[in-house]
Amino acid sequence: MDRIVLRRYLPAILLLVGVALLWSARSQSAIPLAGSLQTVLPQLSGYRVTNQRISDEERRIVGMTDYQARAFWRDTSVAFTTYVGYYDRQTQGKSMHSPRNCLPGAGWEIMTADTGSVVAGGRPYVVNKYLLKNGNLQSVVYYWYQGRGRVVASEYAVKWNLLRDAALLGHTEEALVRIVVYVRASSLGNKTVFDRAVADAERLGREVGARLLVDMAHVLPGEAPAGVGSRRSDQPSETVALSPR
Repeated sequence: MDRIVLRRYLPAILLLVGVALLWSARSQSAIPLAGSLQTVLPQLSGYRVTNQRISDEERRIVGMTDYQARAFWRDTSVAFTTYVGYYDRQTQGKSMHSPRNCLPGAGWEIMTADTGSVVAGGRPYVVNKYLLKNGNLQSVVYYWYQGRGRVVASEYAVKWNLLRDAALLGHTEEALVRIVVYVRASSLGNKTVFDRAVADAERLGREVGARLLVDMAHVLPGEAPAGVGSRRSDQPSETVALSPR
């Protein structure tokens, strides 16, 4: 009998819990960054860096509080781009958009979708790893969600953490971190050469990702994820040399 009653009222209970969580999300506190996103991977030895601007309309749609987007050039070509979008709080209509949904809308076709590992501070972190195609362009994409002491790849875990922390902590600040590494166009005609170029792109993505994980840990509010490091937020990221592609 008790099971029958529970089964009957379970949808209503879940609905009430959901409403309570959403109400908590609306009343949560906005948490500012502890440092400037300008200090997050501002330069790399061997690359020329240009800042990319997101239009006001795009910012309105995406809803981030602050962002940093950069293109890293080798000679006359963009080798890779980085993007960080920070949300000081997340509510309905103002939350992070998954690249899994946004990139196809920008013309990119998902060839493979997987996870990878990026090592920072001697500790591996699971991140999303995609191989994308847009016409003759191919790219390897790494992205993850970082904030409130966590580095998370799973969109489902991100949503659950969002609702739980909104209800229990009263704040949901978080950043989306993304790297797009372009695969050499000259490799497209030969599978062996292409596979090697993809492996090179993945290696570069992991190296850039390690730097981003560390730098982000020092500008995000609260405690850094364990193992990432302890640079002060007002100290700029040093110039580093990456393995040549």
